[in-house]
Amino acid sequence: MATFTKQKLSGSTDGKGIKIASNTGGSGTTVHTAVTGTTDFDEVWIYAFNSSASSVNVTVEFGGVTSPDNTIQQAVPAQSGLYLLVPGLPLQNGAVVTAFASVVNVVAVYGFVNRIDQ
Repeated sequence: MATFTKQKLSGSTDGKGIKIASNTGGSGTTVHTAVTGTTDFDEVWIYAFNSSASSVNVTVEFGGVTSPDNTIQQAVPAQSGLYLLVPGLPLQNGAVVTAFASVVNVVAVYGFVNRIDQ
């Protein structure tokens, strides 16, 4: 039977927000590195907060950098609370989630993973 364990994003310190400090694809801010192997997986949930006065475009590179295969792009409204970017998508085999934004240092991402051990 599978077991589920809720964990912080690996790019987070103590579960705190991760500031998006990059505006370049392929070298985005690291948000999470998935569990290694191909039997277990992480169910990834990521939310964003935009502290600026204008909407900011955020791109999540979900396990790769190829568009549109591995990218999720969202406009995050200004000062509107937490905005869902990744709705519980599965990831495994040490794949890395990174993010970059059209304006740096104004968007922070928060979230968690449900680690599912088979």
